[in-house]
Amino acid sequence: MPTLLILMILGAMVFAFWSASRAAAERAIQLGGDACRTAGVQLIDHTVHATGLRLHRGEDGRLGFERSFRFEYSEDGTDRHIARLVLRGNRLVSFSGPVASAASVMLD
Repeated sequence: MPTLLILMILGAMVFAFWSASRAAAERAIQLGGDACRTAGVQLIDHTVHATGLRLHRGEDGRLGFERSFRFEYSEDGTDRHIARLVLRGNRLVSFSGPVASAASVMLD
């Protein structure tokens, strides 16, 4: 009986990790899409690719995951550029990718 309980606990932990990973990927797609729309470029394939996972200690001292993602965007439909973003939990902590030009920001 204790073996079944341990297996159930492990299964719940795996499910929780998988669910959090999917939520982070969906958040990364949302942030990448928002950045592309703001910059006036096209998000290629509307997908992100997980490139890294590490433990990180938050400001409150608790351990959490820091996930890195990569996505591709195009300025004119023929070129491809790589962008990267890093999430700690649900919070964006690093981004390198398309930015809105000063002219388009002034027109808004």
